[in-house]
Formats: sequence, C-alpha cells, structure tokens
Amino acid sequence: MTDISFEFFPPRDARMVAQFWRALGKLQAFAPRFISLTDGAGGSTRVRAYELLRQLSAQKRHQIAAHLTCVGASRAATDATIAAYQKLGIAHFVALRGDMPDQQKFAPHPAGYSGSVALVAALAARGVREISVSAYPERHPDAPSPTSDLEILARKWQAGACRAIAQFCFETAALLRLRDAMARAQIDIALVPGIMPTTNFAGVLRMAKRCGAAVPRWLRQRYERHGDDKAACREIAAEVGAEQCRALTEAGFGQLHFYTLNQSAVVARICALCRLGGGAP
Repeated sequence: MTDISFEFFPPRDARMVAQFWRALGKLQAFAPRFISLTDGAGGSTRVRAYELLRQLSAQKRHQIAAHLTCVGASRAATDATIAAYQKLGIAHFVALRGDMPDQQKFAPHPAGYSGSVALVAALAARGVREISVSAYPERHPDAPSPTSDLEILARKWQAGACRAIAQFCFETAALLRLRDAMARAQIDIALVPGIMPTTNFAGVLRMAKRCGAAVPRWLRQRYERHGDDKAACREIAAEVGAEQCRALTEAGFGQLHFYTLNQSAVVARICALCRLGGGAP
C-alpha cells in the first residue's frame, strides 16, 4: 500500500476556514500518514498556523507536521515557535529555508538561522526525530550550480532529516533521476514525490515559474484544448495526477505528498482512481 500525505495552508478569512475544514473532512477518509500546514512567505501566516495547529492537535485525529522556516525571525523567536509547537504535542516538522515576501532574494535574519541546514540541526538538537525537508527534481532558481541542490540535501540529511518531500514536478523521469542521484551520493533518506493537482492551470504556471518547475508542452496542450471549461479542467487534473501517481508507484515510490491548495475534489478523485491511502475504496 502506498502511503499518502496532504499539505494545507492556513486560511485567511472565515470563508476559507470553512473551506479548509470541508477539504480536510473529505480527504481524511483516505487515512493520510500525516497532514502538514505551511508557513507563509516571511512567516506571514505563523499566528494563523499556530491557532489551526492548536485546534488540530486537540482533535487528536491526525499526525501533524508543522512547517517551519527561518525567514524573518531571530533564533530566539524560531526556538520559541518550536517549543510552542512541541507543547501542542507536535513531533514532526517540515524544515525549510522559506521564501521572502514579494519574491525578494533570500537573506537570513541578522540574528536568525542561516538556512535549512541550520534549522534541521536546531530541531535535532531539541530532540525532534521526524524532520522532513525539501528536495528539487529540477534545479532550484537560487541554486548556484547544477549540483548544489543535491549537496544541500546531503547536508540536511547529515544534520538529522529523515524525509525529503519533492517540489512538484510533472515529469516522472526527473524524480527518477533525483532518486538515482541520491543513491549514488549515498543520501539515505526517503524521497517523497510532491503531486500538484492542476485544476487552476494559470495558477500552476505562476507557481512553476517561481520555483523553477518545468511545465511540459503536452500538459499545456491538454489544457489549451478546453479553455475555461472548469469541469473539463478538473477532469484533466484528475487524469494527469492519476497517471503520474500510477507511474510513481510502479517505479517503487512508497509515499506520495499532495499539495492540496485546500481543495479536495481533484485530490480525492486521484486517490480513489489509484486506490491510494488506507481509506481508499
């Protein structure tokens, strides 16, 4: 059986709060291994994230992973956030460098952690044993060389990370190349492909541009044939996602991570089509 996990973001208003709980309610039927909650650019959603994590922890229904970045916060503030999450009973963290507001070039806080490697080490020093980090099947826009992403991943593993969640990628071959490169480098860490259901294709194009993910011609063509037909776009998103999930499971990947964008319909359709998760029909 393939394990799955779902990523959500902290909603910003009452309407989106209701949408989040609806989405979670529908997706929890697939028995995810864990759910994760993101931390916005520059830590902009940290207060909302804490409140939602508090509510989720109180329910005791899910294993929860709290995203943690080192942007815009001192070491003392970051350490306090770690302690507050641990007090809630959260034992799994997704440690990331984080994005600067308004797509500025990354600059560490003068009194903060320098990046993801230092953040992983700080979590490990505080007794955290389940630390997930990011991995890049395609070159990160800020990577100074073709090999630097892999070198940083190796350092994160050495610092204490146990899982690498891949940036979304539409070409399965790129994920296979990354897995092979990790094996050659003897990086003994689980690689979990990230799946991005492409309902809002214009939005995916914007996100792909920011993170350096390629959008293949065949995918563009499938959407261009249907224009603004939302029902058709949802069906394409489910078909494309299911095709990729099948290819990845057949290639031996044992866990998949879904970037839900707080939506449930297409993710649930993919999971049902591929019979993913402990609660799949």
